[in-house]
Amino acid sequence: MKIEIIIVTYNGMQWIDKCLKSVLKSSIHVEIIIIDNCSTDGTLEFIKKEFPEVIIIKNNENLGFGKANNLGMSYAMEQNCDFVFLVNQDVYIEHNTIENLMLQCIIDKSYGVLSPIHLNGDGTNFDKNFSTYMNYDKSKYFYYDMYRGDAKKIYETLFVNAAAWFIPISTLKKIGGFDPIFFHYGEDDNYVQRLKYHNLKIGVVSDSIIYHDRENLIKKRKNLEELVFKMNWANVNNKKAQDLLDKEKSVILKRKKSLIKLKFNEAKSYSTELKFIRSVKGEVINSLTTNVTIGPHYLNKQDE
Repeated sequence: MKIEIIIVTYNGMQWIDKCLKSVLKSSIHVEIIIIDNCSTDGTLEFIKKEFPEVIIIKNNENLGFGKANNLGMSYAMEQNCDFVFLVNQDVYIEHNTIENLMLQCIIDKSYGVLSPIHLNGDGTNFDKNFSTYMNYDKSKYFYYDMYRGDAKKIYETLFVNAAAWFIPISTLKKIGGFDPIFFHYGEDDNYVQRLKYHNLKIGVVSDSIIYHDRENLIKKRKNLEELVFKMNWANVNNKKAQDLLDKEKSVILKRKKSLIKLKFNEAKSYSTELKFIRSVKGEVINSLTTNVTIGPHYLNKQDE
């Protein structure tokens, strides 16, 4: 089985040495692809010097998380690999992490994406966000089974962030890569929505572990309104392109009524909302139209 490890780097000097060393200690052979988003802190130069065996794709600008990973996944498909493992630059893995993910992926093909358990950087607790993904409402017996010491191999869940996603090539051929309407954040939410639409599951493998060294660096997301709007309206499970067009018409009508009633502040608010809808309408509708179809979307040059 051929496995490509894809790591997107952007000013990752504080993590990259430990990250790459942990991957290279894996119990099975892997090939590592670095996609560098125009780092300025010496990350790329360090990798070239200390890890000459690593394949590097250098971007001349910061393409964001999704587009950069798409470059790596496109390369992996061209190399006819069997699996890709997306690993954040601030993640460290155990020696058997990849092997255990691969084995479970082979055993149960109903899963489109598998994730390890996410611990914090020093392994003293679960990663804070991961602990919310696996709560009772999202993965009913995970914590109880862990408490009893009787964990199953795989736990289906509604969502796990893409800090460490193990993906069979069959998933990429069916769903494609990350939707480019998301620059950073939201791309994994959208991908999980597409997994569900295409009858694939996302799960956590209980004997596979990563350490996500980022708890003190979690930042507030920029452009949150636009991000939430895209996540909601580009959800292939709930919305159709016509719904967004109807929303636009509704706001136009409300603005018109406000102007008739001389409620100018209210009309101004609707004008702002209308401007925003029109600024993202085209790419959201294109996203919906594309993502309901089967194919390696966003992984071909013509889809970029």
